[in-house]
Amino acid sequence: MSERTTYLLIDGENIDATLGTSILQRRPQPDERPRWKRLLGYLEDRWDQPVKGLFFLAIDGEIPIPFVQALTALGFQPIMLRGEGKVVDIGIQRTAEALLGREDDVVLVSHDSDFAPQLTDLAATPGRRTGIMGFEEFLSHELRRIPGVEFFDLEHAVGAFDSSLPRLRVIDVEAFDPYEFL
Repeated sequence: MSERTTYLLIDGENIDATLGTSILQRRPQPDERPRWKRLLGYLEDRWDQPVKGLFFLAIDGEIPIPFVQALTALGFQPIMLRGEGKVVDIGIQRTAEALLGREDDVVLVSHDSDFAPQLTDLAATPGRRTGIMGFEEFLSHELRRIPGVEFFDLEHAVGAFDSSLPRLRVIDVEAFDPYEFL
């Protein structure tokens, strides 16, 4: 029997758009973007098994060679797609459907409701761990309602950022630290 793997399916455009439009209200600077390698390390430690990071990119023209090389150096598999429609969504949906036939665990990095049917099916598989990484306050209603899915906040749980983000969010009183606001 082969070793169980966690597949990390990253919708980088969704995370970047949420970070820029909804949190920073401007285009993120390079040092304000997630440290992608931390996602791999966090999940390896959390679920105690290897993680394969699949980073989906829409390519419309030139390949962003420096970014693709950086992803590869960090241990990700860039999946560059082109075509009509929402190619990243299509690629992630097809990959999630293909994973239904495997005994591996899956974590989606996105807030997009388009993945709810596939994530629902994955989460319903007995023995499979299923998760979502993102910003909880921007998680779609459809994703939030899926039973059996573990949520990992990119900033507060994963530690994917080098500095605090200007987020407005509800804090569980047990986790409230007044020193964060002083």
